Amino acid sequence: MISSRPIELLSPAKNAEIGIEAINHGADAVYIGAPRFGARAAAGNDTTEIARLVDYAHKYDARVYVALNTILKDDELLEAERIIGNMYSVGVDALIVQDMGILELDIPPIALHASTQTDNRTVEKVRFLENAGFSQVVLARELSLEQIRHISENTTVPLEVFIHGALCVSYSGQCYLSHCLSGRSANRGECAQYCRLPYTLLDADGKVLEKNKHLLSLKDMNRTDSLEALLDAGVSSLKIEGRLKEMSYVKNVTAWYRKKLDAILERRPEYVRSSSGKTDFFFTPDPNKSFNRGFTPYLLNEKDSKSISSPDTPKSMGEYIGMVKQVSSKSITVAGVQKLNNGDGICFFNESGIFEGFRVNRAEGNLIFPAEMPRIRIKTKLYRNYDQEFEKTLARKSADRRIAVNLELSGTLEKLCLLITDETGVSVSISREWSGEKARSPQSENQKNQLGKLGDTPFRMDKVVLNATENFFVPASLLADMRRQGAELLLKARKEAYRTEKRKSAKGIYPFPQSKLTYLGNVYNAKARKFYAGHGVSEIDPAFEVQVQDNVPLMFTRHCIRRESGHCFREKSAGEWKAPLYLCYKDTRLRLEFDCRLCEMRVYKE
Repeated sequence: MISSRPIELLSPAKNAEIGIEAINHGADAVYIGAPRFGARAAAGNDTTEIARLVDYAHKYDARVYVALNTILKDDELLEAERIIGNMYSVGVDALIVQDMGILELDIPPIALHASTQTDNRTVEKVRFLENAGFSQVVLARELSLEQIRHISENTTVPLEVFIHGALCVSYSGQCYLSHCLSGRSANRGECAQYCRLPYTLLDADGKVLEKNKHLLSLKDMNRTDSLEALLDAGVSSLKIEGRLKEMSYVKNVTAWYRKKLDAILERRPEYVRSSSGKTDFFFTPDPNKSFNRGFTPYLLNEKDSKSISSPDTPKSMGEYIGMVKQVSSKSITVAGVQKLNNGDGICFFNESGIFEGFRVNRAEGNLIFPAEMPRIRIKTKLYRNYDQEFEKTLARKSADRRIAVNLELSGTLEKLCLLITDETGVSVSISREWSGEKARSPQSENQKNQLGKLGDTPFRMDKVVLNATENFFVPASLLADMRRQGAELLLKARKEAYRTEKRKSAKGIYPFPQSKLTYLGNVYNAKARKFYAGHGVSEIDPAFEVQVQDNVPLMFTRHCIRRESGHCFREKSAGEWKAPLYLCYKDTRLRLEFDCRLCEMRVYKE
């Protein structure tokens, strides 16, 4: 018999309402920001809202993970401890954490997931986290399929990877540029996104190599074509980025990956969905219609390492719709096949290479009338980053998720019994004493129809079986009452059957892979220092946020400006740029260094 591995589609939730819709659109789990201390400081949620999301998710055996994944000051630890206690009390399934000081707090046995902020790139690091009791580990986005497979083959902890959304140019947890330049720490959830700014690239002599380009800005991740390969490499949780994204984005992208995953699970019995219910969609998902800077599968394979940046704009380009065919004083004719709508948002690069846009006031086929006529040339490429009709569709009810149930009605002229069993095997029964009478005509179809009317419940009828001793008449009101009570009891029984995973026990003595931690260890409080010291680390430097250091790398990245520009040291045909290279923006000057052995670029402040 094939042993099936549960596969999780993990969606983001800026708030409870978006989290609920992520569940409706097929998520097996959602992650949401804690009231404080999440890596998206602007996406915190109060305990009451998180409890509401938990209650809804658990109806479908879906899980809720709460992100408390910043590094913490000493005077914040007690509040973090209180928040964690509250999360446990409302049934949160796991915490996503970065600060190892949390493991030294007096907290309940809530499951812990190691955030990607803990920089999980090696077997040794993942094995350490597994031994420390973490239930799931979020791997670095930069890992290749082979690296992921190697980690999976040498550990047993479930592995989580990102499959879609915005990309940090640096290894997560290893970027100090924002704190150095503005005092806003990425490890504290306050990144100022200096990577999205326009820079001028200079060589050692001050020669301009690139001017006003977004040279550190990456495209967005899209691993649609690699889902099955990721599962085969050992991944169990597939994560969509976006805790700051709006409702329509989460609906659309979650639905897209749900459909793709379901197609895989249908023909691969060794993988099984990790929550209950099936979703019907009332729209056709398309990630090109949601916010994106262009897409890249990002470093999964060697061929994916090229063209990962978005140097022309950090804004959403959306979907390509065609080229300008003709321009008049009030209208533009588009050469393309996409249907255009009143209210669409259209964008393009103007003659100066600046990205700009306009709103469509009226569309008549391929003839559009902008609300304000732009200066635009024939053959200019056009993109739509806001599809009015698509957004209207997503503003309405756009999916319906139901759990399959079988109903079995049996009985005699003195007693009726209704047994309801859901797709996971949870069942309830309802009995009624009654004085029945034989029917003059067949009643089976009518009884099946009445029992199948599950209405506003989260259930859908899969099969109805009638096992009555005789063909008798049952009032519709009685069947409706038994069906209604049965659905209520089944919901209660499912809630009682749901089990929240508890934190795993640490496995004996397990040293940390390094004996010394520099500022890259992000040790921000005494509890974290105690944790690492207790695991064999003899030298522990304070976090960069405690003690700013000069002439150290502020960013480590697999994105290489040389490679993207055709000047990689490994390419013999590439022209030489005189080192060192510099990125300049206003008064900011950053020096670039290149480690070809690791295929890394490092960024320093001059």
